[in-house]
This record gives sequence, structure tokens and C-alpha cells, in this order.
Amino acid sequence: MAALRLDFSAPKEVAFVEIEEQQLAANEVRLSTLYSGISAGTQLTAYRGINPFVKKQFDGDRRLFLDRTEEAPSLYPVRGCWGYEEVGVVSELGSAVSGLKEGDVVYGTWGHKSTHVVTESFARDHLLPEGLDPLAGIYSQMGAIALNAILDADIHVGETVAVFGQGVPGQLVAQLARLNGAEVVAIDLDDYRLGFSKRLGAAHTINSREADAASQIKALTGDRGADIAIEISGASGALHEAIRSVAYNGRVVTAGFYQGGAKDLFLGEEFHHNRIQLIGSQISGINLQLTNRWDRLRMERTVMELALSGKLKLTELVTHRVPFEQAAEAYRMLDANAEPSLQVALQF
Repeated sequence: MAALRLDFSAPKEVAFVEIEEQQLAANEVRLSTLYSGISAGTQLTAYRGINPFVKKQFDGDRRLFLDRTEEAPSLYPVRGCWGYEEVGVVSELGSAVSGLKEGDVVYGTWGHKSTHVVTESFARDHLLPEGLDPLAGIYSQMGAIALNAILDADIHVGETVAVFGQGVPGQLVAQLARLNGAEVVAIDLDDYRLGFSKRLGAAHTINSREADAASQIKALTGDRGADIAIEISGASGALHEAIRSVAYNGRVVTAGFYQGGAKDLFLGEEFHHNRIQLIGSQISGINLQLTNRWDRLRMERTVMELALSGKLKLTELVTHRVPFEQAAEAYRMLDANAEPSLQVALQF
């Protein structure tokens, strides 16, 4: 059976592409994908055609977004759909590989495709802990994103942390904040997602469609406000509400992926008058004060070890397992919000 990769050929157009399976080098292993998680954030921006990269390119040297040039007139096709939540099983070993065996489970980021080749050293570094459900392996990237936000937040025991957005990354952030000793307030527009938040340990939940979240958080904290707010929904209105919710000189970590303008963000109000600190958190970098101790691999391993211990719930967030061949239907469902969902996983 031919190996397949899922691409976005154009906005809201999914295509399955046959890919040639390369011959293994002596130090390589082939992985057969077991699961690939759909990101309802970044991936959907590419699916919908609203991602910044649709009209612009990122100059890595100057770290600036610039208009696309004629040499790169389009983002599309998006190969592998920017899939970054994969886990697979070792199905073939290169001639010089030792210490690994067929059947070993490896996590990583290689896109929505049925097979992938990695080096022996990568596979060794990314072995799933023995005894952990392979489905948990799809959370290496999302788990690292959430843990990175926690490291940026610098939470102390006894503090109140408000987490805005209770999709998959927000659920992980809320759990990790609680493990850091915080009293967690989870905020979202959807009672379905807030139900998960409550079951997974949030001390308080607020539906911001029905209540003034900042006022409720002030009331919960004796009018002081949250010590820290982490905004991970990517909505500018939620960022404004996070700023409103924290104490004087409080800290807001912005980990959401914001699209378009920020018409609901008013920096002349609480942000200006309450001396609010805004800290950007993005997975391509780590707080400079921590880089001698923390790196991407340590974050990934920490997430997996916490899941193995039962302290961090990962597989409980999966609401849909969809056969890989039905991926187009899964994207349409998520795009239209046709039914309640949290994590959708493609099953191979």
C-alpha cells in the first residue's frame, strides 16, 4: 500500500498525496504512523486561509514578516498540513542501528502522513515511556507549548492563575498551572470545554459569554485580581479580558496565535493604568533565564513523564478518533464547529 500524506492544496481543500518511501541510510529507522493530532488552532488557520503566511513570508534573519515575493507567491500547497502531533511505531531499521527494535513507539512532529524516516538518535531521544498509551504521544508539541507558557508565567505556590481559552492547549496549561501550586480559574465561551476543565482540576470555571470574567475573578480574589493570566485562545478580546483580570502590576502571558487585527484590545484602559506586564510565549524560544537548564526535548519528556505518572491527563482530552482517510470530513466538522469536540486524532 502506498504511503500517503495529507496536504491543503488551497483554502478548505484537502488532498491525499502518494509519497515515495525513501531507502533507509544505515543510521535511520522508518516509522509507521499510529496517530496524528489535528491542531484546532494553527492548522485551522491554514485550512481556512487566514494564517499570516498566506500573504506574507517570515524573514528569519531579520525576524520580520514581509510581503510575499514572486518566488514564493503562495502558501499553498501546505504539505502535511503543518501536522505536528504525531506518534508512530518503528517498522524498519537501518543496517547500523542498534539498541532499537521494531515495535518501539516514537513521538515527534512529521505531519499528517502514514510513514516517516528519522535518525537513530532522534528515535532514541523520543521514545515513548514504556507503559504510556501511544495516543498520548501526539501531545509532545502541544504539551511543550503549554509547558513553555508555564515557564514564562513563573508561577508561585498559592497564586491565582486565570487561564483564558480551554481548548486543548488551555486544558494542558490549566493542569500544569495547578501542578505548580496555583489555584486555577478556567475561562472559556463553551460549557462543553469548561466541563473538562472542572473534571481535570480547575478550582473555578467562568463562561465569559455569560459573565464579566474580570469582575468574577476580582470577586474570587478579594478584589485583588489574578496574580497571573495566561491567554491561549488567540482571541484579542480574551487578551483584553486577561489584562483586565490581573492584579496591579500583574503578569499576562500571551501564548495564543492571534489572527488579523486586535479590534477588541484597548491598551489605554487597564493595561496602561495598572502597569500590566505582557509576556509573549512561543514554542520556538525559551525564557533566556532558563536556557541553561531547559530545552525543547526536556519539555517534551517532562510532559510524557507527567502523563505516565497520572499527574497530567492527555488521552482524556481526545474526543474523536477519525480514520486517516476521513480527514477531510474531520476538518469540515472542526471548521463549522458542527459538533462538540476537543482533540481530534487521525488514526492510521
